[in-house]
Amino acid sequence: MTDNINNSENTNEISSEIANASKDLQAISEASKMALDVVNAIKNEIKKVIIGQENMLDKLLLGIICDGHVLLEGVPGLAKTLTVKSLASTIDASYKRIQFTPDLLPADIVGTEIYDIKNSVFLPKQGPIFSNIILADEINRSPAKVQSALLEAMGEHQVTIGDKTYRLPDVFLVLATQNPIEQEGTYPLPEAQVDRFMLKVIVKYPTKSEEKTIIKNMSSSKPASLKPITTIETIEKLRKLANQIHIEERLIDYIVNIIDATRNPKDYKLQSEYIEYGASPRAGIYLTKAAKANAMMQGRGFVMPEDIRAVAYEVLRHRISVSYEAQAENINSDMIIESLLANINVP
Repeated sequence: MTDNINNSENTNEISSEIANASKDLQAISEASKMALDVVNAIKNEIKKVIIGQENMLDKLLLGIICDGHVLLEGVPGLAKTLTVKSLASTIDASYKRIQFTPDLLPADIVGTEIYDIKNSVFLPKQGPIFSNIILADEINRSPAKVQSALLEAMGEHQVTIGDKTYRLPDVFLVLATQNPIEQEGTYPLPEAQVDRFMLKVIVKYPTKSEEKTIIKNMSSSKPASLKPITTIETIEKLRKLANQIHIEERLIDYIVNIIDATRNPKDYKLQSEYIEYGASPRAGIYLTKAAKANAMMQGRGFVMPEDIRAVAYEVLRHRISVSYEAQAENINSDMIIESLLANINVP
């Protein structure tokens, strides 16, 4: 496969197969294998500059395929910003970075109206939000008023400037980074905004071998320049294919049980005192979509229980509020999710 997959005959064939996949399981499975080629081509290009961080990269791609916003959390220096920037470089799409700071204003994000003296009218000046991919860098460095400026855009695919409403691009994705809340100078995200993110990914430190490779690469060569690997049109076809991935009724019941267990843990013989409140209905929708996309990214046309478990932490960790009792015992939402998955069997 060539470096630029869009310019090859193989790419046109992949896009055609993906677009023409019917509801026939065999056709969907074949299209999923071709979709896997697109995903691998993107990942291989990004790996020219990113060492390790496989889970972060996989979940960012998952978010793009699912049309879901992604929140990355980790201490500074873990390549969160570079990974998002690299991902945007591999897709032939508009991209803007918004650096969140304490003095940022909502108008700096969505835009404002400027008075035209010559014609005596107010003209809209669109902000950076009018792009396909938005990097909201260090989103929790700004107060809630500014963070909330993203809510309408993320939830309704539109923004209001003055008294007029403007639609955002059909492919619109917010990839946000934040520092752990314990870091100085951070503001907690409003609960309504956190729930707008389909996935919350915890970015971890690289392994010793990965760190050695990073040091050797950074000290011995110039950073590689990345090329566009795919287009917005192909991303839209991948999204349609992901929606067609087959999921059995029993696996839908499995998802429902997982979500219900976050609200009624006693019914599943789990400790209830650790959960303040459980996941919203949006969690079940996102868990299903993410499981389908994960199956497609494995080259399969059907969902397996492993697909659900593979995305459960990222979908649920920011939708489960832990109680004071849990905090006192250093129990976090990931530990609760681990207990849920261990105790709930596939129907």
